[in-house]
Amino acid sequence: MVVGALESRKPTICFFRERLDKPETEPFAVIKAQKIILEATAKGFKGNIVDFFALMGDIDYVSSADGKKDSYVLCWFDDSIDDFSKAFRKLTGVTFPSGLTCETRERKRTYNVSFEAKHGKMH
Repeated sequence: MVVGALESRKPTICFFRERLDKPETEPFAVIKAQKIILEATAKGFKGNIVDFFALMGDIDYVSSADGKKDSYVLCWFDDSIDDFSKAFRKLTGVTFPSGLTCETRERKRTYNVSFEAKHGKMH
């Protein structure tokens, strides 16, 4: 369990739809963010992904009608940790209750999102 807030700077995060019967092996979207902030709660985790853009895929799916019904798996490596085997991060049961917020500046879209997660692997 993580005590206090955990922050990863400049993570590249892979998004998978959570399919327990047939897990996805390829992400439907990959993003690059300024940071991801996590806080442990009694029910799992809550957090924010700050100032991100899509590298691959359709990240807008999470705000669609079908996307709001889904839960997700998010995976990334914490680059601040030198031991590769300890740097892997994974959240499961992720939902985005408020959807994405988007800002367009100089023809570039950046997003922010709050989320909740049921489980996490943080070490």
